[in-house]
Amino acid sequence: MRGQRSGGSTGGAVRKVLTVVAALASVTALVGATRLYFPPAATSDATLKQLTFLRSALDGGADQDAQKLFPEGYYFLNALYGIAWVQVGLSRPDQAADALRESRWALGRLESNKGTAPFDAAMQPRYGVFHAGWTNWLRGGVLALQPAASRDAAEVQRFSQASAELAAAFDAAATPYLQAYPGEAWPVDSTVAIASLRLHDHLLTPRFQATADRWLRSVKARLDPATGLMPHQVAVDGSPLVGARATSQSMIHRFLPEIDAAFGREQYARFREQFVAHPLGLGPAVREYPIGVDGAGDVDSGPLILGISLSATTVTLGAARIHRDPLADVLAGEGELIGVPLHGLHTKRYAFGALPIADAFLVWSSTARPWVAAPQPEFEGGVAWWWHLPWLGLLLAPPVALWLLVRRLATGKRA
Repeated sequence: MRGQRSGGSTGGAVRKVLTVVAALASVTALVGATRLYFPPAATSDATLKQLTFLRSALDGGADQDAQKLFPEGYYFLNALYGIAWVQVGLSRPDQAADALRESRWALGRLESNKGTAPFDAAMQPRYGVFHAGWTNWLRGGVLALQPAASRDAAEVQRFSQASAELAAAFDAAATPYLQAYPGEAWPVDSTVAIASLRLHDHLLTPRFQATADRWLRSVKARLDPATGLMPHQVAVDGSPLVGARATSQSMIHRFLPEIDAAFGREQYARFREQFVAHPLGLGPAVREYPIGVDGAGDVDSGPLILGISLSATTVTLGAARIHRDPLADVLAGEGELIGVPLHGLHTKRYAFGALPIADAFLVWSSTARPWVAAPQPEFEGGVAWWWHLPWLGLLLAPPVALWLLVRRLATGKRA
């Protein structure tokens, strides 16, 4: 009898522990489902907490750590931080003063010796089109945050001068794709640079429409024949070296509508059809290579999981927002689910804050909005109605299994 009571006591203790675990699993599933279905608004207070975390990380040297991961790590972390602040300031007038202060601070980092160190000052434009284009986009953003009548004269002059240098480099080139490094060119970098010229003409006296029109005609004549999209990398003469890849496509479709809305929408629809997938029924997510094409990952795409690039998926969130694609909210929800966001009193970080450059890409993408173009009509591609079911299955499987086990133990004891 004592042995039976001991066994029963042990079984009861196990059941109690499993009940607690099942309850915790249920709460976790509920939190996960809430994050999946109700991601925070693009410029909510949660966004401000993300930016607070990033500023703290930058003050702690996160940009120098990022430089060890890839050649533009220092530059990109500061650029994305500053541009995200511009997007917040343009969307929330109550944050405009903070946005102007922080975007100016970030611009100073891009123009510093550390910001220019990886690039060649002898190139045309100076430091190459990657540095020149992104920096000029942020310069324009700093001006966009200021009332037209009271813009800083020195900042206006610098933006105009840098824009003229960019336009001169494009006008003198036989290819639409300028070099980022000696002998190396990526079309996405020139897309950002041309968008900065469109931003100039939007904010100041128009000067560069002919340059943008010529660039666009040349781009349309040099599309990747396999996909009908802009290539990933080209030779010095502009001929494709690497066909379309999502690492660059996802950024291109953030900026292309600022240059030409109709061409941007047509190109985005092609990208959406050929790169958005549901591996193992999960997703939607973005493949690094077109559907049906396999390839290796690299420092830009990160490791590929069933062909999916997490970095390209994150950046596509921004492109989808620009195109008013319902995919944006789905990707945002998936990011909240699998990114393991941690909320503090003043900060929010993903993946325990282990990789601030990833947080920077996410906040830049999640706050994306047009700077030049009029708002796009809503994208008609839609998202498969069943997209959430596999995610819900994954969330519910652990608590359901645990509750069934608890019930079985309880039934066994009564028997």
